[in-house]
Amino acid sequence: MLACTAALAPNAAAAAGSGPTGPVSVRGTHPGGATYAIEVPRHWNGTVLTFSPGYGQGAGTEGRPAELGGNPAARTWLLDNGYALAGTRPFGDGWAVEETLRAVPQTMATFRRIAGEPEVTLAWGASMGGAVTAGLAESRPDVVDGALPYCASVAGPVAMLNQSLDAAFAFRTLLAPGEPSVRLTGFASAAEETRTTTTARRILDSAQRTAEGRARIALAAAFAQVSTWSVPGTAEPSRHDWAGQQAQQYAAFMPTVFSPRYPLEQRAGGNFSWNTGVDYTVQLRHSGRLRQVRARYEHAGLDLDADLRRLDRAPRIAASGEPVAYLERNVTPTGRLGVPVLTVHERGDNYPTVTQARAYADAVQRAGDRRLLRQAFVDRPGHCAYTPAELVSALLTLEDRVRTGTWKHPTAVSLNRLAARLASRNPELGTAMFVPLRPHEFLRPHSPALTGDRQQSSR
Repeated sequence: MLACTAALAPNAAAAAGSGPTGPVSVRGTHPGGATYAIEVPRHWNGTVLTFSPGYGQGAGTEGRPAELGGNPAARTWLLDNGYALAGTRPFGDGWAVEETLRAVPQTMATFRRIAGEPEVTLAWGASMGGAVTAGLAESRPDVVDGALPYCASVAGPVAMLNQSLDAAFAFRTLLAPGEPSVRLTGFASAAEETRTTTTARRILDSAQRTAEGRARIALAAAFAQVSTWSVPGTAEPSRHDWAGQQAQQYAAFMPTVFSPRYPLEQRAGGNFSWNTGVDYTVQLRHSGRLRQVRARYEHAGLDLDADLRRLDRAPRIAASGEPVAYLERNVTPTGRLGVPVLTVHERGDNYPTVTQARAYADAVQRAGDRRLLRQAFVDRPGHCAYTPAELVSALLTLEDRVRTGTWKHPTAVSLNRLAARLASRNPELGTAMFVPLRPHEFLRPHSPALTGDRQQSSR
């Protein structure tokens, strides 16, 4: 299927910076079922942005059209300023990383046939699409020249779901002991997973009504590093407002800790998460939440060390090798970058937690590619809620690095200044809230480049 307006002959824009005589607008479907969208402005500047969407946004049998990324105001600015846009929506649903990694190069091949060879190709993607973008930065430098993963699961699915397993394990052990309907892995059906989340939600809400329950929720949340500022539109709790911080963690607990596993287990062929060998006393010490948890336990009159011993004695969960390998391939970043990468995260994000940015930076550092990576952080809670000014300023900074070969000091101050200059001429872009930040260490890093799970041996 192909729908096109003002179609061009192949290589019509091959001359650098000449741009097509368009505009060009194309929607279509690849042979495998993925959909794509292409927009080329009348005076194309030679740069194209290729977008990958987040979790659960597959084309499916109904062939949902692909998106072009960002938000309406950012897309309008980009097209008005000469940038071409391309988007890919994978046929598969859920964690459709495998399909997206296959389909994006197909979209870019279609782009080249329609509009010619771009000077610069930048990949960008949100959430799971950001993981795809990070994967392209490592595996397809022949397709993309730079990558902007935003609000992205850049620690990889194995690490992300190991960490949520730790929190769910603590929740079940301390708040739902002996509850057979709270299953953590190995779901037989989607209905069984739904029963687990329904029961867990009931237990969580009941626990939140008591001091003892709130203390144990805070402990479980610490293992997943759930943000203490999670709810959009709320003020950040003060540094020692332990109760306010716990309330924020409670609000984000279910989607962070009991994120969907059944669809991933079906894809991977079994359970890919484990907590064998995990020392939860050590995990709490390194979580960045120890003082908060101790304060909540003291307020409730509970013995924290006794609960940690209960976790130590509880039966553990093991993973299977091939399911882990599948999610390493689809996709766990190794840190070996083929192109420049600029990541953007919200400070109060939980889906993924902002500590994933630290895990990614650590992996890139180990791989010796730190010169290719820069990271930016936005001062708000929530997931993928960036202003147009934040997205456009990040893209321009990445494009400049690709074209010049040098990072122009992409600090919070310089990004905010760039965003302010853009907004002064285009108020619809809004404001930017970049802040300097070095996230806390991620508790359960995992990389195919490492032998086994390093989260204990690295202490």
